[in-house]
Parts: sequence; structure tokens; C-alpha cells
Amino acid sequence: MNEAQTRKELIDKQLQEAGWNINDQTQVISEFDIKVDLPDGVSEPLTQYQGRQFSDYVLLGKNGKPLAVVEAKKASVDANIGKEQAKQYCHYIQKEHGGELPFCFYTNGHEIFYWDLGNYPPKKVIGFPTRDDLERYEYIRRNRKPLASELINIDIAGRDYQIQAIRSVMESIEKKKSKFLLVMATGTGKTRTCIALLDSLMRAGWAERVLFLVDRIALRNQALDAFKEHLPNEPRWPKVGEKSIAKDRRIYVTTYPTMLNIIRDEEYSLSPHFFDLIVVDESHRSIYNTYQEVLDYFNTLTLGLTATPTDVIDHNTFKLFECEDGLPTFAYSYEEAVNNIPPYLNSFQVMKIQTKFQEEGISKRTISLEDQKQLILEGKEVAEINFEGTDLEKSVTNKGTNVTIVKEFMEECIKDPNGVLPGKTIFFCSTKAHARRIEQIFNSLYPEYHGELAKVMVSDDPRVYGKGGLLHQFTHNDMPRVAVSVDMLDTGIDVRELVNLVFAKPVYSYTKFWQMIGRGTRLLEPTKIKPWCPEKDVFLIMDCWDNFEYFKLNPKGKELKAQIPLPVRFVGFRIDKIEKALDKSREEIANKETELLRTQINELPKKSVVIQDAKPDLAKVEDDTFWNHLTHEKIEFLRHTIKPLFRTISQSDFKAMRFKKDVLETSLAHLSDETEKFDTLKENIINQVSELPLSVNIVARHTSFIKQVLSNHYWSVIEDSGFDELSETISPLIKFREQQITTDGPAKLNLSDVIKTKEMVEFGPQNEAVSISKYREMVEAKVAELTQRNPILQKIQAGEAITEEETNLLVEELHNEDPHITESLLRKVYKHQKAKFIQFIKHILGIEILESFDDQVSKAVQQFIQEHTQLTTRQIEFLNLMRDYIIERGNIEKRDLIQAPFTIIHPKGVRGIFSPMEIKELLTLTEKFAA
Repeated sequence: MNEAQTRKELIDKQLQEAGWNINDQTQVISEFDIKVDLPDGVSEPLTQYQGRQFSDYVLLGKNGKPLAVVEAKKASVDANIGKEQAKQYCHYIQKEHGGELPFCFYTNGHEIFYWDLGNYPPKKVIGFPTRDDLERYEYIRRNRKPLASELINIDIAGRDYQIQAIRSVMESIEKKKSKFLLVMATGTGKTRTCIALLDSLMRAGWAERVLFLVDRIALRNQALDAFKEHLPNEPRWPKVGEKSIAKDRRIYVTTYPTMLNIIRDEEYSLSPHFFDLIVVDESHRSIYNTYQEVLDYFNTLTLGLTATPTDVIDHNTFKLFECEDGLPTFAYSYEEAVNNIPPYLNSFQVMKIQTKFQEEGISKRTISLEDQKQLILEGKEVAEINFEGTDLEKSVTNKGTNVTIVKEFMEECIKDPNGVLPGKTIFFCSTKAHARRIEQIFNSLYPEYHGELAKVMVSDDPRVYGKGGLLHQFTHNDMPRVAVSVDMLDTGIDVRELVNLVFAKPVYSYTKFWQMIGRGTRLLEPTKIKPWCPEKDVFLIMDCWDNFEYFKLNPKGKELKAQIPLPVRFVGFRIDKIEKALDKSREEIANKETELLRTQINELPKKSVVIQDAKPDLAKVEDDTFWNHLTHEKIEFLRHTIKPLFRTISQSDFKAMRFKKDVLETSLAHLSDETEKFDTLKENIINQVSELPLSVNIVARHTSFIKQVLSNHYWSVIEDSGFDELSETISPLIKFREQQITTDGPAKLNLSDVIKTKEMVEFGPQNEAVSISKYREMVEAKVAELTQRNPILQKIQAGEAITEEETNLLVEELHNEDPHITESLLRKVYKHQKAKFIQFIKHILGIEILESFDDQVSKAVQQFIQEHTQLTTRQIEFLNLMRDYIIERGNIEKRDLIQAPFTIIHPKGVRGIFSPMEIKELLTLTEKFAA
């Protein structure tokens, strides 16, 4: 295919797909005449062509001025050959016509490269931009403002680390980076930080359209609510009830599957240049395996958000966001948030709970005599019951075990102020059936709550979503108190009042484990206190499956093996069968399977980024001559290059496909004369067919054929055509077999179980035997009690002054009441190293507020950062170091700021990164804490 053919058959069509009318010279000019510089020493052109060149395409704006240059090369050569030529054309056109520098494109029809000259290096894109896209690009390039001076809305995200995170991304943008990764512990405000960043980028003119991607509908609704609250004037999609994507909004929030369907759907024709920024929420490995196609499709800045600790983030995640391993754009950990003064997140306590059956298994040895008698009356063989503890909720369910866990939870959980009902709680269950069983146990044990105490919340239940739905009730209403969940509430859901988490299942993913813990870490919002949770300084984790011990032994959890998608395995067996048929000179089988393979290739999703990226390879197999003589070399090309493309298959009946794959694999073993393998695979097919329910009318129509398949004679005389008939007849029926076997489930027992282990686990930032909150409660209760009869305390309460002698008497009396009430302990608990005993008493009595020294320092530095949101990340880092220095030493002097440890940030200390005016303001701040 020469260049003219490439343009006509490939590039013209691609431009038309992007909305360009190539026959309208007000939009597209082919062979655009460009005046170029003459060679040195030549003042006039010697021919009519000297000093002139012709650009293959120039795309014009509505004002008639050139917007972009497209340089075309023939399909058989590397598109990069046209790179320098396209760049020169752009500069010549600007020189001749004035105005903006045109955008630069070069292509061979299979690959398209986009170059924003002077701003970013060239990058491969999926398609050409529309005229509106190019005019938006040009407007942004012309009008965007420097980000260093752009202010941050601290009403959206005003914490010091949030401001630093935003500045980190802004500084990276100005360094011409296009991908960024924020690692922030769950509960530290990733979404708010992101919204404040988007607000700044929009105001500065760097982004007009933003896509916010999430992995579940519940998180989509939560994100939409957050955008509505913080950016109420920015048009959002979707509105309630909207199905089709609107193209007139500024903020788009959707799930990965929805966006994948949109970009593959011809009807929507969504340009790959439609968005200016994509935010990838919960950026973890599983998303990229399935939905990276969405990210590859769009030509945008890309921001990843994740709560996964930096040391266990997958290597591929750092690679995707072009960060060095372990070095995201910005990170803020759970430990930093808990240890901050004041804390930004709650710490937790862990109670390990395990029953006898969980630890010792279910067998004649562990079942009580009373239960053994009952089993015998039911006609069961006790000796045949033998399950490991790890089999629970897998191959066996025991009601008594779940009853014991629920009862223990109700006994030990953190309760509401009335001390009867549990505070808000999530039960993490293994399966939906397990969740339903737990819900039923709550209803049976506590019928007085009329079935409202605990509710199952799973993603495929439509009653969960929307205003008034189960999740809304759990978040906003008194009841339900317990959300029984499978996967849906493991990540992202924001319910600040959560005070209990129950791990009623083992968790093997370290990332997921910490995301689940993160459900309880959030502090209460003082302005939104709920009557069932007026205070919260710690939350309780009840671990019923030894998860904490598992992750101490296996810090990164279980490494999941990459699975080969079913469509890839299916087509792989077909390629293997074609090769085997050719080797055995079975031309009729090879030709039949080849036709089926070509049909499968033709059904690949054309709009998929992966498929568009593979156009040069697919062009080879679209040519009939490729198939005329299939050599081993061609088959290897199919196996290694074409087969992996089938990972893009997402809209299919996978149950039917799995059966077809099994039949194809069996037919391959038959063709290969692998008798032992054939017998094993045959038995698998027979088992599947035998489980088809003949009570279903559609299945019953094929009763005669099913009986044949189950006979030995059928398999002893089967030919290759028989496998095709088996595949086509039975595969549509397999879904009925699946429905039947899922209703059977694991073995069901109802044996009494008891708690075998119950212990508090020391795990977390604080490991006090008595928590600070409990100590504080004890001191405050003792002071309140003594005030009723102690005249010195009564004088203080009345606002009267007391003498030093009276103070000493009071100290002695309180110490006699409880030897743990000392000035040094009070200083630790109330975090004020300089306060005197009497100040603590006045604080407890509510006469004066005792703000800790640590709080005073932290708030002062935080306020300084909020008043100076234009600070760079290095300046914020310096201020945080200064805050820690003052808290640790109790004071700071002017000279300290030019000595260690501040010289670590810059050899000149404060003088190296702040201007004289900024230093003057900074010294005003430090004077408050001078010695």
C-alpha cells in the first residue's frame, strides 16, 4: 500500500471518524502549500516549486486558520519518519500565517502520533481530535495561567498535607509531566484533595473537562455527592436517570465498565481527546488488568489515587503513573495521620476471636456428645463428618459457629451511649449466602428489633442504592446498626460513625485488608454529630480469622497468579487444533477450524484501544492470502500476536464459552490420540451434561441427545463433527446447570460451638494497656465525684482563687484516691508538657480550655500554610520540620532556622527556600514559641 492508498483507505477514514469533512476546504486542506526558507545564498526561487513544500493535511479552525498539521507516510513504513517533517511544517505555517503554532500529527495509517510542540514530547494516540477538541487545546494552551501562583481553596482541602499533595501535582504539571500518583491513607481526604486540585486547575485554565473513574456504583454516587457539595456550580454527569453520555458537562463521574462500554460503542463516538484530565480512584492492580484500555484510550493528564501503603503498591502501578518504585508524586501514611497533633485519623484496637471449631475443626473428636446424639437421630454418620477449621464457609457451614460469633460481637462491641445496641458496624462476610445467614442469626437472636438491626448490603441488590436505600439508611439513620457485606463495603465507603469492624472471613490481600480497616479510621465531624455516636476516639476490630497474625507472617499477603482470560484460552486451543490437523494432514478439520478462527477474529471489538493499537498485525490476517498456506511461522504469529488480543472480549456468555472451550480441548485430545487425557476431559463433559435439569423445558427438548452424550457408545464412535454438534447444542443450556448446582452449596450443620480464644492484640500506633481515653474518663469521673464533697474543688468551680497550700492538699488527696493521678501522667494524657496540675483540674471542670502545646504549635503552622497556599512542596516540608522541631524541644530561636536539621532541606536553611518577606512572616510565627 503506497502513500496515496494509505491516505485514501486509512487516514481519510480516520479523519472522517473524528468529524472532519475531507472534501470541505474550510475544514481540511490536502497538499497544503507551505512557503519554506530558501537555501543559503539563494534569494529568489529558481523554479515555481523551489522554496515550497506541501503538507499532506492541514486542519483548519472555524476562523479558517491552521489548527494542526498531519504528515502521512505509507502503511509499510515507520510513522516516525514523518516526525521532523511535520514539526518543520508547523513552524513554517506559523511563520507564514502568524497566530498560534499548529498542533503536530504524523501517521502511517496504523499508528498516529500527537506532538504538542514546545510543551510535551510526542505520544501515540488512538485517533484524531475533533475540531472542537483542537480549538479547546489551543484555548487552554493560550490562556492557562502559571500554577505556582494559583491559590488553593482551603474550604475544600485545607490540611497541610492536602495542600502539599496539591502543590506536588501542580509542580509536576509545570515540569511537563503528565501522570501523577497520590498515596494517601483511607480517611485522609483523597477525594477532597482531588476536588480542590481540580478546582485550581479549572480556575487556572489547565482543564475544562475531567473524568473521575471509580470501580463501583456506590463509589460513583459518593463521588458525585462530594463534587456537588464542593463544586456545586460545575455541571456534572450523570444526573439522576441519565443513561446516554452528555457532552456539555465539565465533570464526569462513572465506573470503569460504563466508560469501557461508552468508548467501544459506535453510537457515542466519544473522542479520545474529549477529556483534559482523568482521575483514577482506588488505583490498584486488578483495575489495570481489566480496564487499562480506558486509560489508554484517552489523551489526557492522569492522576491516580490510592490508599495502598507505598511499600506494597504493585510495581506496575508505579510504572503506569511513570513514578520510580516506592516514590509516588506524594504520600501520606496512616501512621502519620494517627500520630499527627491533633490526630487526623482514629487508631484501633484488635480483639482476636476464634471458636473451638475454627481452631480444631469439626469431627467426632470436637462435636459435643449431645450434638452427636442429635446427628444420629437425623440418620447421619458422625464418623464421616471431618472438616478442617479452614473449611468453614467453604465446604461446610455451621450455624452454631456463626451464632457464637454474633453473640460475642454483641457482648464485646463498642456500643452507643445507651450501652445496649452496637455502634455502627460492618460485618465482612465470605459469600452472599454467608451474609444472609448472619443477618438471619441477628433477626433470630434479637427479634425485638423487628429485623432492622442488621441488613445485608451487596452490590447486585438494587435496594442498596439511592436516597432511602439500605446504604443511605445505614449512613443517615439510627437503624440498621450492622451492615453485613460481601466486597461492596470493603473499600471507599465513607461512614464516619463506624466504631466496629468484624472480620468474619479470612483476607489474603494486604491492600484490601488495609482498605477494609480504613472504613473505621475516619474522625467524626463536629458539625454532623449523630445521636448514636456522639464521640469516637478509637474503633474496635474483631478478627475472627487471625488476619492480623497472617499479615505479620506474610506482610505483603498472598501473591495472586495472573490468570489467562477464558477467551484467550479458548482461541488458543483452536490455534493448537489447526496446527495439529495440518501436521496430521487432516485438511478438512484444519479448514473448518480456520474459518471459525477467522470468524472469532472478525468479532473482536473494533473500538477497543487494544484492537486499534494492533491494526498493523490484524491487517496481515485480514488479507486472504495469509490463510492460503498456513506455515508453522504463521501459526506462531497467530499464537503469540493475535491470541492475546482476545483479552478484550467482555460482552459474552462466558458459561457457554467455557463449555465450548472444554469441548474444543477434548476434541484436540481426540485428534492427537492422547487417550488418557481424552478420557479425563470426556468425564468432565459427561459430568456437566449429567447435571442439566431436565425439568427445565428448554433443556427437556434435548433429552434424547443428552442421553446419547451420557452413553459410552456415543464417545466410542465420535468424529470431529460430533464435537461441533455437542458444542452448539449443549453450550446454550449450561446456564441452567449452573443455576441448579449453586443452590446445593456446602454441607450444612447446626452444632453448638464455643469461644476458644479471646484476646486483645497489640497492633497499631498506640499500644497502651489502658487507652488514653479510658484514663481520661477515669480521672474526670474521679474529679466530678470529689467535687461533691471537696471544698477546694468547690472553690475552684466557683471561680475563686486558691492558695499554693490548698493546691498541694488537693494534689495529695487526688493521689490518695488513685495513685495514677499524677501531674506527669496528666501532661502525657492531655499532651501539654508545660501545664501545672491546677490547670488540668480547671480544664476538667470546664472552667478553662487547656489547649496542648503540641496543638498550639500544630494549629499555628497549619494556619500559616492555609494562609499561604502558594507555598511550594519544599517550603511546606520545611514548615512541617519546624513544627516537629518546636514540639520536640519546646521552643525555637531565629538562629536555629539556618542550622541542622533545617540544612537538610537546603544548605542555607530558611534563607535557601524563602524570600526575605516570607522569612519575616515566618519569624513572626516562631516568636510565639521562642524560649
